[in-house]
Amino acid sequence: MNSKNEYLEVIYNQEERPFTEYPNKLSKHLFEIFKLEKNQKIIDIGCGRGEFINGFISCGMEGFAVDQSLIAKSHFPKINLKQCNLDTEKIPFEDSFFDVVFSKSLVEHFYYPEKIFIELKRILKPGGKIITMTPDWDYNYINFYEDFTHRTPFTLTSLKDIQLINGFKNVEVHRFKQLPVLWNNDKNNTYKKFFLDLLSEITRIVIPENMKKYKWVRFSKEIMLLSVAEK
Repeated sequence: MNSKNEYLEVIYNQEERPFTEYPNKLSKHLFEIFKLEKNQKIIDIGCGRGEFINGFISCGMEGFAVDQSLIAKSHFPKINLKQCNLDTEKIPFEDSFFDVVFSKSLVEHFYYPEKIFIELKRILKPGGKIITMTPDWDYNYINFYEDFTHRTPFTLTSLKDIQLINGFKNVEVHRFKQLPVLWNNDKNNTYKKFFLDLLSEITRIVIPENMKKYKWVRFSKEIMLLSVAEK
């Protein structure tokens, strides 16, 4: 067993972190807000257990993935999964192959994340979209290194700059809370959304860190960066 398998099987064991509907909800949300299309080729870089790429497949996309572990294949056989050590190997797909490149909680695991962005640009079609999610250092600095595999933290500015320097266009970076109840853009529920946003922000400021076993508290505090850009 290599260290990456151990990471997934220990840190993401199903007893402590069981499968939930969250990955499907997030994939559907990203599919809608970034106007992705059915039958587009999408790859999840560092797919882990495969839940998010499976969510994109459920949206009608053609899903591919790479990871150092093949554990995702045992959970979701429909994924076109290839094994790859992203530290030392090129991603095993040809140039300009994908319409969309997605990664969640990946780029912070590298000492030289610029090398990853070079590879992601290589496999992305001209005009294709790169969607990146990573913890926001400004809100996660207290516990960022609790994950011993974390190497490089990102801020709004650094996540934008690393993509601009590597030739991506139309780069947008926003803060993002992993609470599906906050994603509803229904204009008829504006007041409800405002109240929930406010409640989440109060939670982030007031509730102590030791209450993060509750998902509302954890995801109110552990704010992510969500970026979209084009090749």
